[in-house]
Amino acid sequence: MILRGQGQPNRRQALTGLGRGLLGLGALGVSGAALGGCASDQPSDLAGAKKAGKSPITVGSKGFAESWITGELYAQGLSNLGYTVDLKTNVGSSDIIKTALLSGQIDLYPEYTGVMVVTFMGEDRLMDSAQETFDLAQTWADDNNVTMLRATPFENKNAVAVRQEFADKHKLQSMSDLAKIGDFTYSTYPDNVTGAQGYEGIVDTYGLGNMKLRTLSIGLNYQAIERGEIDAADVFTTDPQLLRSDLVVLDDDKKLFGFQNVVPLIRDDAFAGLDEDATEFLDELQSLLTLEAIQAMNEASAINRLDPANVAEMFLDENGLI
Repeated sequence: MILRGQGQPNRRQALTGLGRGLLGLGALGVSGAALGGCASDQPSDLAGAKKAGKSPITVGSKGFAESWITGELYAQGLSNLGYTVDLKTNVGSSDIIKTALLSGQIDLYPEYTGVMVVTFMGEDRLMDSAQETFDLAQTWADDNNVTMLRATPFENKNAVAVRQEFADKHKLQSMSDLAKIGDFTYSTYPDNVTGAQGYEGIVDTYGLGNMKLRTLSIGLNYQAIERGEIDAADVFTTDPQLLRSDLVVLDDDKKLFGFQNVVPLIRDDAFAGLDEDATEFLDELQSLLTLEAIQAMNEASAINRLDPANVAEMFLDENGLI
């Protein structure tokens, strides 16, 4: 099983065939160790037959493609190890699924470290690093009898994107550079106007009184910016549309959007019922979830309309995890 790639494949070649693309992207080398968690020093042996007597486990996911895929990855991999798995998709928002976890309605789900820090803990100061965010999220987990395993190399957070032509014209590399140009139009979804990381927060943090607002439903911003109807758009860093568009994601040089790596959250009593092979599998899976890998899977599901279950199965199979 390849856990560290032997060189980065050409992105276009890697995405040409979905199966080969998921294999190649899933096996890319990780720049730096995965954050924290209970990582095993030895490669796990996941190829054995199903074992009897495993504890049942309920896996949950939120209501969007990336969470569906990650939930499927967890559920299918654990099922392959012999666990009786009940997968509940579309559980709800972060607050709702957190309540489901703590109340015992689900046992395991994927969460973003920045969401834990901001939404669960009410932390409004800016974090300096992904590790600091992970460590603070770990305190929430410890206080709530939840086990938090290894974080993914990829993170999914808000970002500001502009057309390449617009970036070249105004010499834009970072969000701070936007303060140096004239009035321009920025779009975000209606629920992201207020708040520290919304439109108002961007204006306050970066001093962008020249940034005019247009609200659009999620997804419509890509069409609008490609047509030149807006100059800048709120995007998510794992959006598969970024693979196909001529957009530049500006550096969040003041770290307003924080850090959003994904961790498996497992209630302590459910974790106690799992064998070591479950932790080994989840840690190994997490280490393979690079930005390129999750973008390829998001593209397969959200754009190519493949079932998230099939996308997850293909990734696990190609990477020798089932």
